Amino acid sequence: MRLTSEFWVAALVRRVNGTGAFAALSNKGAAEAGAIFIKFRNADGSYDLFGPAPQMVYDETKPDERLFTPLNTRVAEMEINDDLEKQKRWDRDLWIVEIEDYRGDRSELFPVAKD
Repeated sequence: MRLTSEFWVAALVRRVNGTGAFAALSNKGAAEAGAIFIKFRNADGSYDLFGPAPQMVYDETKPDERLFTPLNTRVAEMEINDDLEKQKRWDRDLWIVEIEDYRGDRSELFPVAKD
């Protein structure tokens, strides 16, 4: 059974903040199944945007795990904000989590789909 978006986001924020990085919720979506987007601030001041991975990249042995894929990388914050505004026009129930972690290793924070 897949965790609700609300529960998964709460766990992500707690996990990130527990590592010494910082996470905050900037848009609360549908509790049960809203899409989750992650706005990630890099040490150099650039931003990355991650969104739900396409269904075809999911592992058959872990069909309920949430996976993310990079949608835009190493760009100015304004570009990420524009991308998120476009997403909100299409889906008002999405979640946006903002993370600042200057260590550069996201692998322990959230799962990113392999190419």
